[in-house]
Amino acid sequence: MTTKQAIQTIQRTFDINHIFAYRVFSLADKSNLLDDSARIIAEKPKPFLKWVGGKRQLLEQFRLTKLYPPEFFDPTRNSYFEPFVGGGAVFFDLLPERGYLSDLNRELVITYNVIKNNVDELIRSLKEHKNDKEYFLKVRSQDTNKLSDIAIASRFIYLNRTCFNGLYRVNSQGKFNVPFGKYSNPQICDEQNLRNVSNALSGVEIKHQDYKEVLKKAKKGDYIYFDPPYYPVSKTASFTSYTSESFLDKEQIELRDVFVELHNRGCFVMLSNSDTPFINKIYSGINGVRITKVYAGRAINSKGSGRGKITEVLVTNY
Repeated sequence: MTTKQAIQTIQRTFDINHIFAYRVFSLADKSNLLDDSARIIAEKPKPFLKWVGGKRQLLEQFRLTKLYPPEFFDPTRNSYFEPFVGGGAVFFDLLPERGYLSDLNRELVITYNVIKNNVDELIRSLKEHKNDKEYFLKVRSQDTNKLSDIAIASRFIYLNRTCFNGLYRVNSQGKFNVPFGKYSNPQICDEQNLRNVSNALSGVEIKHQDYKEVLKKAKKGDYIYFDPPYYPVSKTASFTSYTSESFLDKEQIELRDVFVELHNRGCFVMLSNSDTPFINKIYSGINGVRITKVYAGRAINSKGSGRGKITEVLVTNY
């Protein structure tokens, strides 16, 4: 059986995407391929954060479009880029060996890098936290400019796991301001998953930088997924932000221009956004670019009537 046939067998047997199937093949004992592949798949890491707007709920719909991941992306030759990584649901689904992750959220990027490079120290720190409102407020009020990277990462995960709905929101001064979540037994330290995440990040570059930096490295055949702050569905819509920067008409058009430049370069490009007239307009009429609608659950509204299914757009150039 050739390498290509073996990867296809793994993909079909375990119903996984071809990028992850290649990763599994590269790690598996070839003399016991399927059994060892099953072990590797069982140990697959999952996102270590709860992330409002994260894509875990949409991954199955992405697959059903037959557009995810791009059929002709070759993980042996090309790289994956996710410049608005957030909770990283798509990265953790694909698990490419060659990846470039980035974000403007400095504390988030520090957290990824601490997990990658200092997971044992992070686990020790996480085990010291308490699920208590007074303690939560004390941790929330800490000045991150005075904390070590380990302490920043530990605080970031702790607040994410114990705050209301796992929401990450900052005020105009960039201060985290989500209230205590009142969970009876939140999993503050998922030790095994953190170790699995650390291993998965070993060959990945993670930087605190603007998404436009992707243009400096992405080449023909690379795969880029953009999951930017969504365009508001109405003038009164309240969208959460994990940086203090706005991302409205001007910023969305600049992102569209980067999308088009990558498209012209021969990259595979995929972008998620809200299904609004503005977003549909700016991505319409571009040769080779298609807009597909997918359904997402809206789960953060305080009123039940504000929850349910809404459409989002998936923009692709393949």
